[in-house]
Formats: sequence, structure tokens, C-alpha cells
Amino acid sequence: MEGVSYDYVSSGLGRWNDRQSLQIYVTVIENKQTMRSSAYLAEYLGSFFFILVILMSGGNPLVIGGALAVTVVLIGGLSGAHVNPAVSVAQYLHGSLRPVDLLSFVFVQLLGGASAFYAYRMAK
Repeated sequence: MEGVSYDYVSSGLGRWNDRQSLQIYVTVIENKQTMRSSAYLAEYLGSFFFILVILMSGGNPLVIGGALAVTVVLIGGLSGAHVNPAVSVAQYLHGSLRPVDLLSFVFVQLLGGASAFYAYRMAK
């Protein structure tokens, strides 16, 4: 197939035929897509939860710190638990985040925060 590097996929894995390498390559790409979707959902839910707790706590630093700790534990393995656009920008500047992921993370974080504010206002 044109544009697919079999050497990249099979490097360090011994000799593989082209079909096996392509199958592994496609599986890796599909898994990355699923992981990326999970990361975006995790960032949305983490931002929603964290902002909602901040709004409902009245600024209590112990409650806010506890909510941040819970958020990091729950979604850290899926997305890195950025929860804050400033953290996502810092990860991008560090080279740990691609531009498309930066924009997506910031979008879902802002959406999660706005949703939390709306939920807070509705519950009040």
C-alpha cells in the first residue's frame, strides 16, 4: 500500500510480512482513535465535576483540593487530567500534546465548565 511504512510498524519486532505489519498498524491507529475519544469525554466530565464542586463549595479550599484529587485519580489515566486549559497549553508548549488535541481539550474543558455553571444555576 502506498504511504504506509511497514518498517516503522515492525521495527524491533523481528521479520513480519507486509500484511501482518499493516494489520498491526491499523489496529494501533484504531486504538488511538478510541483512546482519544475517551480522553475528550474524560476531560469534559472532569471539568464539569471540578467546576461544579468549586461553585457549590463556596470557595472552601479543602473541598476544592479534594475534588481536584478525586478528578485526577478518576481521569488521570485516560487523559492526563488537565481539566484546565492552561495545563493543556503548557503540555502543548512542552511538546506532549498535538495541536488538534490542544484545541479539542480546550473546547471540551470550556464546554464542561459552561455546563457545570448551567447546572449550578438550574439547581440554585
